[in-house]
Amino acid sequence: MKTLEAVDVVVIGAGQAGSVMAARLAAAGKRVTVFEAGPARTLQDMTSSQIWARRLKGTPDLLESTGAHPLGITFNTGQGSGGAAAHHYACWFRLHPEDFDMQSRHGVAADWPIGYDDLRTSYDAVQAEVGIAGDAEMERWRPPGAAYPLPPIPRFRQGEILARGFEALGMQVAPLPLAIATQPFKGRASCVYDGWCDAGCPTGALANPQTTYLKWAVEAGAVVHHQHRVQRIVTDQPGRRAIGVIVRNGRGERLFQPAALVVVAGFALETPRLLLASATDRHPQGLANASGTVGRYLHTHAAGGVFGMFDEDTDCQLGVSGGQLVCQDRYAKAAAPGKDFIGGYQWLAAHSVKPNDLLGIACSRPDLIGEAFNRFMEDAANRFASMTAVGESLPLAENRVEFVPGAAVDEMPKMRVIHRFDDNAVRLHRHAMEEGQAIMKAAGAKAAWHGPLVSMHLLGGTRMGKDPASSVTDGYGRCHDLANLFIAGPGLFPSGGAVNPTFTASALAHRSAAHIVSAWGQLT
Repeated sequence: MKTLEAVDVVVIGAGQAGSVMAARLAAAGKRVTVFEAGPARTLQDMTSSQIWARRLKGTPDLLESTGAHPLGITFNTGQGSGGAAAHHYACWFRLHPEDFDMQSRHGVAADWPIGYDDLRTSYDAVQAEVGIAGDAEMERWRPPGAAYPLPPIPRFRQGEILARGFEALGMQVAPLPLAIATQPFKGRASCVYDGWCDAGCPTGALANPQTTYLKWAVEAGAVVHHQHRVQRIVTDQPGRRAIGVIVRNGRGERLFQPAALVVVAGFALETPRLLLASATDRHPQGLANASGTVGRYLHTHAAGGVFGMFDEDTDCQLGVSGGQLVCQDRYAKAAAPGKDFIGGYQWLAAHSVKPNDLLGIACSRPDLIGEAFNRFMEDAANRFASMTAVGESLPLAENRVEFVPGAAVDEMPKMRVIHRFDDNAVRLHRHAMEEGQAIMKAAGAKAAWHGPLVSMHLLGGTRMGKDPASSVTDGYGRCHDLANLFIAGPGLFPSGGAVNPTFTASALAHRSAAHIVSAWGQLT
């Protein structure tokens, strides 16, 4: 095995969180090497096509997603430049202050070791760097912070129609906050509102890592190696420090990369898999797993789509994949009259849709076949509307990533994922779907229906916490068991709130990188 020249930092994964870490650490003068298992992609490689979009997604070596409510694992994962953020919808929300202490306030989930105020400056800094479009004043639910640097996206006809449904029921909507350029921003073109976020955005309007942090990391001197899969994190003899990683390149060669500090940013599935695969005599359950929680408390958002058919044209092809409007009137956590669950949900309304695939018109009516399906599609192409409820679910220890026995000694073990929604999430989904249909009808829909309970984002598996007996890292993402091993990404979330996680994962990585730079001497 060839040993490479030592570097200051190895970052494993070139997705959103890994790219933030690499950019910030390289800008601080650290020698940074990034290993990414997937291929290199530039904006010029992106194609506005549903077939192309499928190529950006997936998790190799995932043999099975099982349990009472198997997680949907394809659309929310990805390998290659940008990882899953290469095709994300750029719905960028801040968690609410109450999201950070669900156990203390409501006796469910687990408290974060940090609070909103600890992240506020990082939220503001990341927001200024990537450019979020929105209207902070209209978001009456939004926690305190700097105003958005970009104006909101336009409200197209579908948004106008659905807004009147919310308003008829006494609910407020605001422009959806999006990490999408609504006017030229730092060399990025403004959005053309053709709804191809899901395919990677070849124009650069979408703030995916190829246009932001991964690009900036390279400009600051970081070296990115694609098609290099890290197979093992190597520790010193006492087992207290990481000393580097073993990686297999695209030619099948195994290399040892020494490093003073290692950052694992492999997302909620690959990060625990790598830690478990790096077990030693000193760490027989896997690295950073003295608590036994690596791979556990994997959770998601309890989501569901609501759909409507109208007599008027909706222009449902216009806009962006994430939607045009947000409503967080139902974000409150506590149980209340008429509410038989803990936690809240938000509405993302007026998605730009395609005929099929993710959020597609056809997918809303899988029960139709033949001529009935043809008639539905002909009508819906011009008169369809949709919105999505993003709901809270409670992390369960039984929800986990685990190995499938039988892998060769020098290969990464294959994995399976086991998941079920807690009963609370099932009740939340039922409540939201009833409300969603009422909103559609109030907007004037001649028909309204909803989809099943589905999973949306991948969170947890390496949660942070104050107690090393029940968590994997501290509030900076530093592993309790190893002084110089950090984790980045939504796998750190002890709970998920009811908002899309990319903004918070970016803010966490931004904060952690600043801590690493300031404490470099103590950490290394």
